Amino acid sequence: MKVSAKASARADLQSLPGHGIRRLHQIAVAIFMEETADDPVTPVQYAVLHTLADNPGIDQRTLARLVSFDTSTIGGVIDRLEARGALTRSHSDGDRRVRLLHLTPEGEATLADSMAAMNRAQVRMLDPLSAAERKNFMKMLQRVIGHHEEK
Repeated sequence: MKVSAKASARADLQSLPGHGIRRLHQIAVAIFMEETADDPVTPVQYAVLHTLADNPGIDQRTLARLVSFDTSTIGGVIDRLEARGALTRSHSDGDRRVRLLHLTPEGEATLADSMAAMNRAQVRMLDPLSAAERKNFMKMLQRVIGHHEEK
């Protein structure tokens, strides 16, 4: 079978950073979901719970920025966590349009219950790497993220 010149000019899919990053994201989410199967929480929901535990009473826009999620999509995450009884929304005294977010005792329990599973997932994600490689991988990852967030 002869490969066309056009086809041979294309890069190998496996060599493309975007493809690798997408695959790594799929793997990371799958591992996270396996580890949290007993008390299902998504990676984004975990990030929201974790961030609200550290920043009680923040508004939805600030939360979206802190977890690096778009403001329109974070609303659905908040809706699902509120329906689960994990957080509450209250009006700001200064601006009635602003809703402030707080973890409930249920949300605090969900966060606490998912900590061990989340930690296991993080270890599994980088399992093929040595301790030094993990440190270097995370350093490079943060460098790439930081570069693109500055723009």
